[in-house]
Amino acid sequence: MVKRSIKGTFWPKNWVQEYRMTDTVVARSAKLGDSCLQNIPRLLSKEEIRNFSEIDSVKFTAAAVLEFGLVAAAVWMSETWWNPLTYALAVIVIGSRINGLGALMHDAAHYRGYANRQLNDFVGEILALPTSTSMAGYRNSHFAHHRELNSENDPDWQRNLGLKEYEFPAPRTSVLMRTLQYLLGLKTVTAVTGFHKNKDTRDIAVAVARARLFFFAALLVSSIVLGFWKFILLYWIVPLMTVFLAIRYIRSVAEHYAVEHENVLNESRTVVAPFWERWLIAPWGLNYHIEHHLFPGVPCFRLAELHRLLMTRDPYPQIAHVTYGYFSGLLWDCASVRHIEIETAASTL
Repeated sequence: MVKRSIKGTFWPKNWVQEYRMTDTVVARSAKLGDSCLQNIPRLLSKEEIRNFSEIDSVKFTAAAVLEFGLVAAAVWMSETWWNPLTYALAVIVIGSRINGLGALMHDAAHYRGYANRQLNDFVGEILALPTSTSMAGYRNSHFAHHRELNSENDPDWQRNLGLKEYEFPAPRTSVLMRTLQYLLGLKTVTAVTGFHKNKDTRDIAVAVARARLFFFAALLVSSIVLGFWKFILLYWIVPLMTVFLAIRYIRSVAEHYAVEHENVLNESRTVVAPFWERWLIAPWGLNYHIEHHLFPGVPCFRLAELHRLLMTRDPYPQIAHVTYGYFSGLLWDCASVRHIEIETAASTL
């Protein structure tokens, strides 16, 4: 199904100033901003938006330290009590924490980590390293995704066109089998090359590209010379290519598939889930995806509070696609034909 883009353009008031300040270091796609071209309902006052958008660098730093600490703890546990079970547990923890670092990198991509943008981008690139991507490249692609939500100009939507695992409705068993393929590393090539072949992803500052190349080259050489290449393989490559990619697949489906596509409030999905599901799949507010698309300037730590407020503001509770649980509600949504019926009916009007 080909999605239509919404015509029109919205430029933030400070766009011209931002363009001039960052002209030499920010790719064109990022300069255009992350404001959706679709009409956004007036759900918050300007004062509420300013309040929700305040950056909390202390929380952001603590969250990053926690994620890296959990990775270190998982490696220590596996090495101290080595057996197949503790290693498998370590892979799950590390893969999910790479996802958590990616979530924080995502906030930095929206300039929500630190008020100082140089510091924000420096830390953001560090957080991005375990995911194998560049924050600057991710920002380019991700801002285009925000502007052109689920349209033919949305790089995320285009990347998944024609892939069987993104065709819905689908039986719940099929969705689970597709997830298992990612978990076993059978979809690694498709998942990795699909993201990195995007021209926006590769459009980053020369200094950033050189720094990343130097880091990965130094890591490879030193791991061989000093003999810790097995640690890199066991505790980074394996979790990255299995658990992380499986989680990213679940999140991708949850965020924009098997929804109605009628309105900006149901072009995305918010998943209200228990703590363990959020910790594993959608840490740091990733489950509140509608809220993020409506107000991308709100840091991840405030999205739950924002969701509760929006549930009291019409027309959000009537239109927003809110699902309860990843391993329950989301699977049910994927097997449902309701969103197909709605789109078919709309196309005949």
